[in-house]
Amino acid sequence: MKPFVPRLSALPFTALIAILMALAAGQARAQSFCASDGQPRPTQLLERFINANCESCWADPAAPKAAAGQFALDWVLPGDKGDDAPLSAVAAREALDRLAALRQNPPAQTLASTLPVRGLQGATLRVAHGLPLSGYLGTSIELKPIPAAAKGRQWTAWLALVETLPAGTEGSAVERNLVRNVIQVPWDGRKPPARGAPNRFFDARSMSIAQGANPERMRVLGWVEDGKGRVLAAAQSRCAS
Repeated sequence: MKPFVPRLSALPFTALIAILMALAAGQARAQSFCASDGQPRPTQLLERFINANCESCWADPAAPKAAAGQFALDWVLPGDKGDDAPLSAVAAREALDRLAALRQNPPAQTLASTLPVRGLQGATLRVAHGLPLSGYLGTSIELKPIPAAAKGRQWTAWLALVETLPAGTEGSAVERNLVRNVIQVPWDGRKPPARGAPNRFFDARSMSIAQGANPERMRVLGWVEDGKGRVLAAAQSRCAS
């Protein structure tokens, strides 16, 4: 496995602006960003958790494969052996936060969770990222217009920076979307948009690429949950060949 140091840091202001401008360039600079535009909307979120103590779990032939309509995330949980755990190099503390959000206890070996994506009529979730720059990616997640269902409620947007690893990598029986960095963004529908502001929920961040990760295999997966943990919308970026 490759070294992994999950961390979210701020780029120098000028560098961040350059990345976000690349994200916003859109059709004028089609090769400067990757987005969820035109991609099929996922109907289920499959999350696979592996305890870093379990050396054989990564290559487990029984690992659930993503079915049609599903998007999959792979989380490696820190083990109680710390840095001596076989998979510690790719363990992410944020995986524990995600398990807590799912109201699940850390597994001794593996755990799979599947949640339906309910969908939001009349609103579109979009995720995007720019090109790698100095070990960072500019990323964004947007829901527009703000749906009526959000009014008076607080939702949470999750944006995961993943490294997509083809089946066979380190013996894995399935393609993996290994979570390398993740952010949670509160979207408060209890407050109307400021006068003149776009009718949308939006967040843009610079996200650090883990040491040892292949920048060419990075992309973003995002979803929105309500206060009960129900997945309301989901999207994943794809880069043109």
